[in-house]
Amino acid sequence: MESFLTIIQVLDSTIRLATPLLLACLAGLYSERAGIFDIGLEGKMLMAAFFSAAVAAITGSVWLGLLAGIASSLALSGLHGLASITFRGNQLISGVAINFLAAGMTVLVAQDWFQQGGRTPSLFGGGRFEPINFPFADAVSGVPVVGPIYSELLSGHSILVYVAFLMVPATWWVLFRTRFGLRLRAVGENPAAVDTAGVSVVGLRYAAVGICGILCGIAGAYLATALQAGFVKDMTAGRGFIALAALIFAKWRPWHAMWACLLFGLLQAVALRFQNIDLGGIIIPVQVMDALPYILTVVILAGFVGKAIPPRAGGEPYIKER
Repeated sequence: MESFLTIIQVLDSTIRLATPLLLACLAGLYSERAGIFDIGLEGKMLMAAFFSAAVAAITGSVWLGLLAGIASSLALSGLHGLASITFRGNQLISGVAINFLAAGMTVLVAQDWFQQGGRTPSLFGGGRFEPINFPFADAVSGVPVVGPIYSELLSGHSILVYVAFLMVPATWWVLFRTRFGLRLRAVGENPAAVDTAGVSVVGLRYAAVGICGILCGIAGAYLATALQAGFVKDMTAGRGFIALAALIFAKWRPWHAMWACLLFGLLQAVALRFQNIDLGGIIIPVQVMDALPYILTVVILAGFVGKAIPPRAGGEPYIKER
């Protein structure tokens, strides 16, 4: 029974740690399906994490913090859209610039506003997202098997966790069951055909980049106001790049993206739970466990997981024929 509870606790941590990855992964899915590659997921999450924590600390309202996080992420998305859609710049360079801008600007503004070495004050009370407990969670917690699954694994997460996992079927439905989704996917494959049909390629790509900004904003806000209690320097810790790896691993499909993010979340949860793992007398140090998600990222991006073919017009600026 004790080992079963340990498994439940690891899976509970997996869900919490996979949530920002899943939101960022779905953000990249919208953007890249429309033909706009976005390496700037990391920067947008970091900017959103700072502004959500800063506004929540100043106002005491986590909802105002969430709105501020989404707004700051959307501002960077607009910048990326302007560079790569309107001015037809290199999408990869624009994404890298956003990452550098966010890494520097968050620490600079945090130091100017709070004088705490580039961090925000700790959040508490209304400044954080509280866990939501399902009905009868406490009453059934003692029931074998079903009780811990319901009361610990499914119940007790913040609202943003449930939003993230509900976004998976919502994204699938939008992309594969709506006219907007069909056009969005077509823009990533053959923008000239979409343009010929009288649909604005620029408008669709901006819409995709906007959705990407909103989801990255929620991911960043979750990091600073739910998973942790405030902003610290570089707190995204490469999650944007892990989300990109998960997106490639999932071959740009929403349900596969969810399982890929849960896999990365599980590796992080195991590293946090088991500091030194003993495998038949061989001790695996905690540093190796901490590095596992990043090692897996490199393995995936090196192409060991089958050939992932991106949208055909991805990374290419669309130039309208006269």
